Amino acid sequence: MAQPTSVVGAEAAAPFKVARVVAIDLGASNGRVFVAEVGQEHFEFAQVHRFWNGAIWAGGHIHWDVLRLHRGILDGIRTAGRMGHLDSIGIDSWGVDYGLLDADGTLLGNPVHYRDDRTRAVVDPVVKSVGPLELYRRSGIAVVPFNTIFQLVAGRDDAQFSLARTLLLMPDLLGYWLTGSVGAEETNASTTQLLRVDGSGWDTELIAKLGISPGLFPPVRRPGEQLGLLVPEVLAETGLDYPVPFTAVGSHDTASAVMAVPAVDPHFAFISSGTWSLVGVELDRPVLSEESRAAQFTNERGVDGSFLYHRNVMGLWLLQESMRTWERLGKTFSLEELVSSAGAEAPLRSVFDPDDPVFFPPGDIPARISQVCHDLGQPTAETPAQVTRSILDSLALAYRRTLRLASELSEKRVDVIHIVGGGVHNTLLSQLTSDACGLPVVAGPIEAAAIGNALVQAQAIGTVGAGRWAARASVANRMELHVYQPSEGAARRWEGAEARITGT
Repeated sequence: MAQPTSVVGAEAAAPFKVARVVAIDLGASNGRVFVAEVGQEHFEFAQVHRFWNGAIWAGGHIHWDVLRLHRGILDGIRTAGRMGHLDSIGIDSWGVDYGLLDADGTLLGNPVHYRDDRTRAVVDPVVKSVGPLELYRRSGIAVVPFNTIFQLVAGRDDAQFSLARTLLLMPDLLGYWLTGSVGAEETNASTTQLLRVDGSGWDTELIAKLGISPGLFPPVRRPGEQLGLLVPEVLAETGLDYPVPFTAVGSHDTASAVMAVPAVDPHFAFISSGTWSLVGVELDRPVLSEESRAAQFTNERGVDGSFLYHRNVMGLWLLQESMRTWERLGKTFSLEELVSSAGAEAPLRSVFDPDDPVFFPPGDIPARISQVCHDLGQPTAETPAQVTRSILDSLALAYRRTLRLASELSEKRVDVIHIVGGGVHNTLLSQLTSDACGLPVVAGPIEAAAIGNALVQAQAIGTVGAGRWAARASVANRMELHVYQPSEGAARRWEGAEARITGT
């Protein structure tokens, strides 16, 4: 990789042509550290470190092992630093989860995992107390049981809350340990359902009404803001001997992933495909109608002032958890084996709604799929190949329903679907999505969140033009992409399959 021409913050520095940045991308099952060199006509990108992440059961709740995440980040920065001068570092992760700090800035306990069931009893009372449409119009965010608003109400009487002085969402917490800087990046903050949709900051009136101290919430920051430099102990731990800036990126991984969509015009839909599938369209303004609320669409903040109008679909969690179930039974399959065998199964034999709440908790997903299909009067999925085909067909159907609604409710025409994220590996799902939706599908990049993360850092430094379209243009022709076209005559089959689920 080429050496950058200057260092952020250096006196009388020459203009950058290429910036070397570290993009840290944290997912539900692992964390990855990438080094990217980014310029207007230059893009090189490599993963330099990977580490485990996952749920930890302890004390009756599911937690994140946040210190392990911090350790993995430090190890990744150390490896990246050995490759050459670092001009910036940024972190993106999943949304909604948080840690609480005391008056000394000490973390009061391991953050609780969004799959913990502690919010079950508080969702309905909270929504009723505010009013469903009022809550939606204030935040633009759909009611989902794991949203931060419900986690906070469920935990507000815990001992931790009596000592808490600051709340930090996961990427902000990890950034705080690197820099000592306290804040809340806007895209991730929007997932709390406590950020005002009009861009005026935290909804302190609502927060206080729910019995939570507004003083817990730090200042809101936007993608591209430089948040400070790595503190001396982090420099020493990672072997760096010069100032390294930390930049706020689209710290919600969906925001970073959509930033990296290689679209050439606005008439695209996105599917950020991984453990979850985030399915929707990019808008310049939110959709706050009662019809939108009832359809459970959310208006999360994107990069460059955009709104990501989408729904959460259960995603490849269904296949990941099925693979874990089979492994516990002594049957280990690779993803490639399962997708290949699923491709030989009869299409649309057994389909279901992936968003049925029965599929949310960990456990025996194949048994739940068979039961749901039986209840719908369909053949049960018995073998791993049948279960896999049932999952992929059902996800494609869910994408079809969701994108049709997104287009109708937002009044935005969709000409092409971009699939980004780890789901790009699943070639059968990409083809099924094209068939189900009757639209071309462009699959890639796989590491979209990390690429979008790197693009925002490069924009902050000045090696990429301002705005999301300039950033996309700088890398669109340098990505490995695969295009899928809908199969002839597929539409009628998918309409019939959808009717078996919806009854219409």
